[in-house]
Amino acid sequence: MTGQVQRLAPIPVWPLGKRATAPLRIAFIGNALPRRCGIATFTSDLERAVGAQPDVVDSAIIAMRDPGGDYRWPRAVRLVIDQDDPAAYPAAAARINAQGFDVVCLQHEFGIYGGEAGDWLLGLIDALTVPLVTTLHTVLDRPSAAQRRVMDAILAASARVIVMAAKGRDILIETYRADPARIAVIPHGIPDAPFAPSDAAKRRLGLTDHAVILTFGLIGPNKGIEAMIEAMPAILHASPAAVYVLMGATHPHLLRDSGEAYRDSLIARVHELGLAGHVRFINRFVDRPELLEQIAACDVYVTPYPHAAQLTSGTLAYAHGLGRPVVSTRYWHAAELLADGSGVLVPFGDPQRLGSAVAALLRDEPARLAMGRRAYAASRPTIWANTAARYIACCRSACTPAVLRVRAATNALALQEGFWGF
Repeated sequence: MTGQVQRLAPIPVWPLGKRATAPLRIAFIGNALPRRCGIATFTSDLERAVGAQPDVVDSAIIAMRDPGGDYRWPRAVRLVIDQDDPAAYPAAAARINAQGFDVVCLQHEFGIYGGEAGDWLLGLIDALTVPLVTTLHTVLDRPSAAQRRVMDAILAASARVIVMAAKGRDILIETYRADPARIAVIPHGIPDAPFAPSDAAKRRLGLTDHAVILTFGLIGPNKGIEAMIEAMPAILHASPAAVYVLMGATHPHLLRDSGEAYRDSLIARVHELGLAGHVRFINRFVDRPELLEQIAACDVYVTPYPHAAQLTSGTLAYAHGLGRPVVSTRYWHAAELLADGSGVLVPFGDPQRLGSAVAALLRDEPARLAMGRRAYAASRPTIWANTAARYIACCRSACTPAVLRVRAATNALALQEGFWGF
């Protein structure tokens, strides 16, 4: 039902001693589709993959609802938390505790939970009696005082913490003094799609005879799109049939605050540079089949992000996983993923170097195809079934009595040191 909370069905509780072998019941907390954001896509994909595994008897999503959000939630969403209602957080914990879940898997990103730096979330995790496993989609190396307080509380409450790149683990240890034994590195999951050259998908999309460059994701000024547009004249000089496809809706927060002013500025710059017909905007949030089709049609995928401090890019993971050659700036995730030569890294804010790298790949088909095959082979361990198996192992380990004792002791210390802020 649109905009309404679905009731959780009663679930019998598994005694703790049986959890080593019994099928797991896992509740995921985070954004969920049809809400339009990367965390929503990730949480929904992860729940679906985990729920398909034979050793999981039940999985559910506790979804965050943003102000004004009115969604037709899928069956996987059992409970909804209104982001701006502080009382909803401990109330949700009480519901979760009563339903017999073995473990809660929290998806954390600053900005999706209410309060200062999302600190209303702490009311939920403090009230949980179920072991907590937290996926950190962002790990800040220079947090504000409020962000640091929230992160310390999450780390104290979590039996296991998951990051998607080794850089995140390093920051947790160096900046937050996190216990290395409680940190798991599990890369972003990807669809298990076959490797194929771009020709067939180009024909289906009416892009035959074009060299296709693609960037996708929610559009905003933190994506470095300006640099790619500035690079297009040099790319066209080397490859006159090139077209840059920019696919994705404007970020909802940006759309709410300033409408389409940012997208309009990009379109204006395209016309100033005489690029009409060579830059195409697809202004919508696409579903998975269309997304995979667009990725399959591209010859080069580009992530021109302007800053290093990005630990996770689901768009990069998807393109890499479909065997698309990638040109990217050196943000943390890209620097780690492409270090094996399965992509090309360029400096931040340098349209000339960006354009040269893309043009070189478009000119050299054998090198481009070899890079794509290398990316495809390297990404196979991260298909969603494999990622789900690693999450399940992590969740199961969080349910062991030894881990729960360590968590209880850590929580007591955190309370003494005032991490919780209550």
